[in-house]
Amino acid sequence: MKFNTNIIIVTIAGLGLFIPELSFAAGPFSSGATSLSQDILTILTPVAVIAVMVAGALAWFGRISWVLAISVMAGIVLVFGSQQIVTWIRGLFGV
Repeated sequence: MKFNTNIIIVTIAGLGLFIPELSFAAGPFSSGATSLSQDILTILTPVAVIAVMVAGALAWFGRISWVLAISVMAGIVLVFGSQQIVTWIRGLFGV
């Protein structure tokens, strides 16, 4: 039984060598991850707007420190700019 499993694995690996289109096919993870990322950003957009307004108002009236208010805003920039940041970093390393 172990021998048959090894033959199947070697055959599948060999197909990847001789038919490169199979090796470079896009998997469901790439499209699913992109879709999930877009859905999360769609949900977080109004939440982020409200968070910035609340943090700004609390900082203006002295209820929280300015460092925390700026941290909230920087976190929102990182969340919404994550795709551009990843693209930029990948471009730096030529990936």
